[in-house]
Formats: sequence, C-alpha cells, structure tokens
Amino acid sequence: MFLQNLASAGSFLVMLTIISCGFANIATASNTSTPASKASMDSLMDLSIEELMQIKITSVSRREQKLSGTPSAIFVITQEDIRRSGATSIPEALRMAPGVEVARVGTDKWSISVRGFNGRFANKLQVLMDGRSVYTPLFSGVIWSQQDTLMEDIERIEVIRGPGATVWGANAVNGVINIITKKAIDTQGAMITAGGGSFEQGFIGMRYGGKINEATPFRIYAKGFSRDNTHSLAGSNLQDNWRSARAGFRLDHTRGIDQLTLQGDVFINRIGDSLLQPTLISPFSRLDVVDTTEKGGNIRFRWDRNFSDQSSIMLQTYYDRVQNQLTPWAKYAESFDIDFQHRLPILKSHDVTWGLNYRLYHNKVAETELTQFNPAQKTNHNFSAFIRDEVTVIPEKLSLSIGTRLDHNDFTGLEIQPSGRLMLTPNEYHSIWLSVSRAVRIPSRGENDVTIAGRALQSLPGLPGLPIPVLMAVQGSNQFASEKLIAYEMGYRHQVSANASIDLATFFNDYSQLRDFRFGQMMPGTGVIPHWILPVIFSNTTSAHSYGFESAIDWRPFKKWRLQSSYSYLTIHTNSNPEFRQLDSSSAGADKANPNHQLSIRSHYDFSEQLQLNLWLRYVSALTFFNIPSYVTMDAKLSWKPVRNTELFIVGQNLFSKNHRESQSDFIPSIPALIPRGIYVGIERRF
Repeated sequence: MFLQNLASAGSFLVMLTIISCGFANIATASNTSTPASKASMDSLMDLSIEELMQIKITSVSRREQKLSGTPSAIFVITQEDIRRSGATSIPEALRMAPGVEVARVGTDKWSISVRGFNGRFANKLQVLMDGRSVYTPLFSGVIWSQQDTLMEDIERIEVIRGPGATVWGANAVNGVINIITKKAIDTQGAMITAGGGSFEQGFIGMRYGGKINEATPFRIYAKGFSRDNTHSLAGSNLQDNWRSARAGFRLDHTRGIDQLTLQGDVFINRIGDSLLQPTLISPFSRLDVVDTTEKGGNIRFRWDRNFSDQSSIMLQTYYDRVQNQLTPWAKYAESFDIDFQHRLPILKSHDVTWGLNYRLYHNKVAETELTQFNPAQKTNHNFSAFIRDEVTVIPEKLSLSIGTRLDHNDFTGLEIQPSGRLMLTPNEYHSIWLSVSRAVRIPSRGENDVTIAGRALQSLPGLPGLPIPVLMAVQGSNQFASEKLIAYEMGYRHQVSANASIDLATFFNDYSQLRDFRFGQMMPGTGVIPHWILPVIFSNTTSAHSYGFESAIDWRPFKKWRLQSSYSYLTIHTNSNPEFRQLDSSSAGADKANPNHQLSIRSHYDFSEQLQLNLWLRYVSALTFFNIPSYVTMDAKLSWKPVRNTELFIVGQNLFSKNHRESQSDFIPSIPALIPRGIYVGIERRF
C-alpha cells in the first residue's frame, strides 16, 4: 500500500512542477532581465552537475580535495540547496543528505544520526561548526537547539557517512557533520531577512559585512525567532514554544602566506517543555510544565600558513561556554580546545598530514528531582595525535589512504583508531572506493556518574503484585567501557553526463561493547512513602551489526529544471538482554527505532531569473519501537524577485497532513509531540 501512496505522491510532485510551467509567462511577463541582475544571481543552477562534482571539500582528510575523488561516502549541502529548501534550521537542512536520520521530537528537540542508533542524544555522530566540535561529553551527543547561525552565512555542510575517527577522533563513529560558514569577504554589504507564519511565528536576521582594510574583511550578524508550541497525541498543548536570539562576528586577515580568522557567537534560548515526572503515588507520574533558559557563547581563532599547494600548517583554538537549565540537567559547562596540523609532501608519491590535539571539558551539574551527578563538578582531559598518508600508487588512477589516531581520555585511557581507504579511478567518469575503519565512542559523564530516577513499578517479572512500589534508578558505572566499531564500506560514483551523476555506497558495521544495562541489588528506599529501589546499571553487554545501501542521483533534464533524489536502506540486528530492549532505543532497541527506508526527491524549477518553484517530497518508514507509522511529507517554496536584490517567498512545510509523529525523547521523559503543518512568508533584501 505505501508504495502506491508513494508513487502517487511522486507523480504529484512532478505534475505540479510541469503544470506550473504553463503559468511562467504570465508571472514573468512584466520582469525584463538585465545583464546586471543576471550577473548578481546567486544560484548554482548556472553550474553543470559535472562542475558541482568538482566542489572542494575538507572534512574527510583535513585538506582540500575534489568531491568526486574522495574515498568516502560524503554528501555536500550547498548554500543554494539550503536557500531553495526553505529550511530555517540546520537540522531541517540535514534532511537532504542520504543516510542521515533526522526526526523532530518537539519544537526545539531533534534526533539526528547517521546509519542508525538514533535518539535525542545520538552518541555516534561527531558534529563540527567550522571545525569546532559541538559534541558534549556530558551525555555524549549534540544539543541541537544551541547549534545555529544565520542560515544565509552557511557556505556548505559536509556530511560524511561512516567513521571519521582517524581524522576527527573518538565519537566520530557513524559519521561526521561539518557546518562551514562563508568567509567574511563573501558576505560584504548589508542583508536583512524577515518573515513569519503559523508554526514559524516570526523570524528576523541581519548582517553587515565591511572591510577594516583591503586585507581585513569582517562581518557581524544578529538573528531571532519564535516558534510555536506542539501538541500531544491527545491534542493538549505541550507548551514547548521556543524563542531564540543570537549574534556573532567573523574577521579574516590575509598577510602574505598567512591567513588569520577570529570568529565568535553569543546566544540565548527560552524553551518550554512538558515532562512526566516519576512519583511513588498512583498513577506513579505527574505532568510538570517547565521553562528552560540556555545561554552561552564561543570564540575561535585559526591561523593557516600555506607554503605551497601541498605544504601547510594550521593552528586552531577555541573556547566554548554554556549555562542552562536543560531539564533534567541544570548545568554549566565550558570547553577549551587547541588543534595543530601539518601537511607535507614526502617524495613524489606521499602526501602526509599529521596533527596534535588537546581538549579540556569542565562542567558543574546541579541536583534535580530527576537526576543527580556524583561528583557534581568534574574536569576531563583528552589528548590525541593522528597521522594520515595519501599514497599515489598510479597517478590519477589509483591511490591509497592509510592512517591512525591515538586518543587518550580519562575514562578508558588509550584508544587506537586506524583506517585504510583505496580509491580507483579508471577514467574521469568512474570512481570506485573501498575502506576498512575502526572507531570508538568513549563514555560520557552521564554513563559514569549519573543517577536518574526512572519509573515506579507495581510488578516485576515473576512477581505480578508487590505490596509497595519499586522505583527504578538508572545508575552510571566507572566500569563502563568504550563502544567499538569495525566498519567495511564500498562506493561507486559515475558522471553519466555533464548534467547527470549517480553516487552509490554500501556498508557493513560490526559493533561490540554497546551500551546496555544490568540489574543491581534491590534495596529499601528512604522517605515518607515506603518503596524499594531497583538499580539499573549501565554496562557494555550488547553487540550488533548493521548493513545498508545509500544512493544519490543528480539530474538536470534541461537548464531550468534540476531533480535530486536519494534513497537509504538500513537494517540493524542487536544481540542484547531482552529485559532491557525497551529501555534504550538508541542502543539495545535500535533495531526497531530506526527507519529501514528513507526516500527524498527534490525538484527545482526556474521559470525565469525572477521566479522559482522548489518542491521536496520525503518518505520515512515506520519506527515500531515508538509505534510511529510511516509518513510522507511535502515541502514547497515559491520565490519571486520583483527587483534586483529583493526576494519574496512563501514556504509550506509538511503539506500532506495536518500533523504527524517523527520520534520521541529517550531518557528525558518529554511527552511525545505531533509535528504540525506550517506555512510562512518572508522577504530577503540585500544592499
């Protein structure tokens, strides 16, 4: 049945695009294109698919290389992709990449992972902003509400599917996402964008770029938005509206062979949430509405010295600080990172990159009704070194990439993460790559030091009725070890023509020592209400293997029309204690908490330089762990440029249904939310 529905939806997308062409002349008859407006058009539609495949990326090897010649499963989301999609946040933009699972949990909450093991705190994905890690060691994951910037300032998002631990270290297990912003020289002049609608209640963004002197361009920006509440399955208001304000700057300086960058951001979020707090009185839970305030900032400095095209050094350091009452963790955290790398050629066939890194992470967590950390504050250190050699076996035909990274952390000590990659390019139109990699996910403070009050039970297996309730308490353990992965990958790219390309990848992942739980010894609880406490302790007894297939097709039938599609298939098999399979959807229960199938089709049609229609169809299969059925969504954006440097647009999101579920929170008991249909309008003006 779903195939029929999907086929109908796909037909609707194509038909809508074609039918709309009939109105192009009516809409554009009054708009006469000028050479100036044509030259100023900020659109990658002017490039062929072949030229787009030559885009330079940096996240795979920490050096520039062509997308088409990269021995890794990588997808690049460009600024033009973001603009045409109508995405108002980084998570929404990430839906474009194959193999990436993006599920909205609530207004401000997201579950994002690559190749499975998804959850609100997905712990096997390394995320970077301009090379600055935003992965938090407190609980292993990313707080997506804190990761934002002016969407118009993003140059590209590089999405690596598969391990990137050799280059980026521990926790880059299933993938790496690097959000790269534009250089200051590329954002000169003034820009303002504003709009609002139903779910996207209102937003505004402003930017100004100038020059201190010819060698020192800069930009400053500010943005703010308000997003509406979601509703529960029963229709009640979850009071999780999200208001945010952010500002930042970037300054670049070039002097001879040296390039210097100073960049920083500050933000404040006010977010609501509805939680089911555990109690010892029937029905053993109560509804609490909480308000969360989170604020913070960061500053980053980077120095690049380029001796030649194959020889360079880089030094980067940053400081990041966050304070929040993120239920259930009331916390303050700060991190300091310093990173050095050196690239140098050895003989004619070896291109070597090596580097050193040190990271300090300090946090203080206040006790809440739901959680307690012991000790309340802690400082952790991580030291690492890596080396990677790109060996040219046959020039322009065959290359071999080998390397390893040594990480030393406070939880498990030394971790070694090697990889080997082979790239075969028989000609300029075909490329085949193979890889074998090892990666680890090191423990978090949460898995070592936390106690979480779980739900109260009136019965246990073998004990159908208990005289007093039993309170489950999830406890950390200093015996918790690193999760490990051996990954095998293969990919194929084919440049069919100047206007068509295909990118295929397949993988097999073998996991060991995954997170699981074990029962501790039951003990009597303290307090007015008699109860027992049953410890549920973190352990590493689960193993798993997964395999899958990903494809991305880019085709331009003619100059004004571009079609992009992606498909992902994923299967996960876990071997875990069946008593705990319903406790952790991001680990032992991952086989039922991740979609087997994902399909995306994007259509971009330019009626003229002034009028564009963009359609985006997505299908996601069911998540049986959460009893979430499969769903099909449609987003649409119609944009019009009545005069030069001015764009008016209307965007519709989730148009096929009034609302639908995508995921739900794990560990933190937020009430499951329905993601609503939304429509908003806006304007962008450049000066």
